Amino acid sequence: MTDQLPYAEVIGDPIAHSKSPLIHNFWLKALDIEAEYKKTHVTPEGLAAYFLQRRADPDWLGCNVTIPHKIAVMDYTDDPGGVRERIGAMNTIASETGGPLIGTNTDAGGFLQPLLRDKWKGQSAVLVGAGGAARAILFALTSLGVPDITIMARDSAKGQALLDRAGVQGRVIGMGDALPAADMLVNSTSLGMVGQPLLELDLTPLPESATVYDIVYAPLETGLLKAARARGLTALDGLEMLIGQAALAFDIFFDAEAPRDRDAELRALLTAAD
Repeated sequence: MTDQLPYAEVIGDPIAHSKSPLIHNFWLKALDIEAEYKKTHVTPEGLAAYFLQRRADPDWLGCNVTIPHKIAVMDYTDDPGGVRERIGAMNTIASETGGPLIGTNTDAGGFLQPLLRDKWKGQSAVLVGAGGAARAILFALTSLGVPDITIMARDSAKGQALLDRAGVQGRVIGMGDALPAADMLVNSTSLGMVGQPLLELDLTPLPESATVYDIVYAPLETGLLKAARARGLTALDGLEMLIGQAALAFDIFFDAEAPRDRDAELRALLTAAD
């Protein structure tokens, strides 16, 4: 017997900034579920040992995965949904008692939620970054049928590989290049996050109807979003995707639907924690 509650957690390097425990524990309390959600610092070198230890823990329900592990964790999981092929990154891993670790990706669905809610109908997008989050977002954009996609990346070969994997006839530009006149700009990198360099882009080429979507949520109001609001553009902050993907993961871990009718209360809690 153990006094340990069933638990899930988020892993990453760094991890101190993560708001995922606040979100999941808010929902657990709201639904009176006896479980908890934690955050655990795991370095790339410690990833194998982490999974070896957790697989032996009967109370562990699984984990969410953040920077920089979304691609590396695929080496430790089963993939019944074909996420490796379709997206190429995982951010949610569920523990099957006595069985395999099941990997999936809730980032794509979480990213899409505010766009579907707002009935976004754009035809072009610029995606900044070519890492694990970018893979999920590119998958999401292609699922919307966006025909014109530009990847802005430090490494042009990595950006092109991202397009090729997704089967997208897009183009790659450098981080110092001018933005095209796209309907949406998405930052999928950690640039602008607390402790990271700023993402400094000239938003002048974007049309007045453009949407700027920054998945960074610490700080919530990034320099990129401030610049977007100053131009009168539609701005979507990192809590949109964070809460959306967390709700999908919550159902996987705790077999319960997140109480999304309390989103306003949750956002107030998350912003007060900054």
